[in-house]
Amino acid sequence: METVMLPITLVTAGGAALIALWLAIRVGQVRTKAKVSIGDGGDAALICRMRAQANFVEYAPFIVILIGLLEFSTGTSIWLWAAGALFLLARVAHPLGMDGLKYARMVGTVVTFVLLLGLGGYAIALPLIAMQHAPANDPVEVVAPAG
Repeated sequence: METVMLPITLVTAGGAALIALWLAIRVGQVRTKAKVSIGDGGDAALICRMRAQANFVEYAPFIVILIGLLEFSTGTSIWLWAAGALFLLARVAHPLGMDGLKYARMVGTVVTFVLLLGLGGYAIALPLIAMQHAPANDPVEVVAPAG
């Protein structure tokens, strides 16, 4: 069997796709029940479901892209696996919290924000760290992927 490149990114992106589908189905269920084809019709449950779906779409791309770039730059690691798993769990918790599950919305939001801060900060720091460790007269080498 061939080696799979960026396995953490693939699993996280795949999980995110399934969560996106689940969120869309949840919106459709409330939309059908409320008989609202376009917009929210002022239905509180539909508004909550639509916001949960939109919130996912607002944050998921950043996290998946950051995980992918970090995995490409630093390799597969346990901490990136943990970040991907935490992200997916947080993104399931958030909409459940929007439906009333106590603390789930807050936990989903906080975990997502911590991941954005941590992954984003590390992505910014990584090139700076590499430049500090490069010899004075030797610029940091940019390596194109093989293949």
